[in-house]
Amino acid sequence: MTFVKLRYICILEGRLVDLTEAERMTRAAWLYYVAGLNQAETAHRLGVTRARVNRLLQGARQTGVVAISVNERDLGLLKVEEALRVRFGLDTCIATVPVGGNGSHADQEATLRLVGAAGAQLMQGRLAADPSMIIGIGWGRTLAALAHAFPGPAAPEARFISLMGSLTAKSSVNPFDVVQELAKATGGEGYFLPVPFIADTPQDRAFLLSQQAIKAPLALARRAQCAFISVGELTSDSLLVQKGMIGEDDLAELRAAGAVGDTNGIFFDAAGVPVAHPLNQRCVALGLDALRSMETVLLSAGRQKLNATRALLESGAIRTLVIDGDSALALSRVSGASDATP
Repeated sequence: MTFVKLRYICILEGRLVDLTEAERMTRAAWLYYVAGLNQAETAHRLGVTRARVNRLLQGARQTGVVAISVNERDLGLLKVEEALRVRFGLDTCIATVPVGGNGSHADQEATLRLVGAAGAQLMQGRLAADPSMIIGIGWGRTLAALAHAFPGPAAPEARFISLMGSLTAKSSVNPFDVVQELAKATGGEGYFLPVPFIADTPQDRAFLLSQQAIKAPLALARRAQCAFISVGELTSDSLLVQKGMIGEDDLAELRAAGAVGDTNGIFFDAAGVPVAHPLNQRCVALGLDALRSMETVLLSAGRQKLNATRALLESGAIRTLVIDGDSALALSRVSGASDATP
C-alpha cells in the first residue's frame, strides 16, 4: 500500500513533528496495543478524534503494521465449532471436551453427562434472557441428562411442553418425566401430550389429534421459542428398539426406505428428509417444519450417532448444535467442515 504524505503538525516531546499516515498509524497502534491506552486516551495523545483512532487501528491491522496472534493451546475446539457452524449454517455450535477412550459404557455415560450439562447451561442462559419462555422438549437419554444437570434458575413463568406423545409403557426416559423435572427445577409449568408416542394406525393418530385435550398443548408446542431435541441412529441398539417401541421388522423396513435416524419419532434419510413409511404417519409429534420455525437445539452425544446427526443437520431444522468433542472432530472430517472456516 502507498501512503500519501499528509502533514500533521504535532507537539511531541516539546517539538513540532510532521507525521505521515504510516507513522500516525504506527504510533496509534503502539499506544493502543503496547502501552495499553484505550481509544479515547490514544486520541488525546495524538490530537485526533476517537473515530480517527479507530480507522488508524483498522489500517494498522490491514497493512500488517499490527499482527495479532492467538495461543491456540487454549482454544479447545473453537476452530472445529466454527467450522461446523459455517458448514451447516448454524447460529451456534458448542462442543464439549473430548472423552476419548474405547467406547466403553463408562465412556458413553461420561459423554451423555457432558452433553447434558452443556445443554443445561445453554437452557439456563435462554431462561435468564427470557424467564417466561416456552421451551419445547424432546425425549431420550441426552435430554434426561440435561434435566438431571439443570439447577435452575427460578423461572416461575416458564413453560415446558413435550413435543411428542408422552405416554410410553417401558421407557425410563419418558418425555413426561423430563418435562416435569425441568418444571420442578425452575418452578415453572410443565405440559405434555397425553397420548401414545406412536399410534396404532394413521387413523388413530388423526383421531387423537382431533381431541381438545391434545389440541391445546399441541398449539402451545407450536408457540415455543426454543426446542431442545436429541437424535437417534437407526440400529438395533437404538433406544426405540431397546424400549420395544419399534420392532426389528420396522427397523428393516425403515432402512429399506432410506432412513438413517430419527428425532421425536420423525424418521429421516441422509438428506434430513422424512422417509415414506407408515411410522411417519403414526407418530404424534411436531414435524421438522414446525421445528424450523423456532430455535431448535440439537443435543448429540456419542459417535454412534454420527450419521444421524449429520443427516438431521442437513435438514436445515437445527439452529444450535451441542455435541461431544469426539463426535465434533469426527463430524468435521466426514462432512468437510474443516475446509468451511472462512
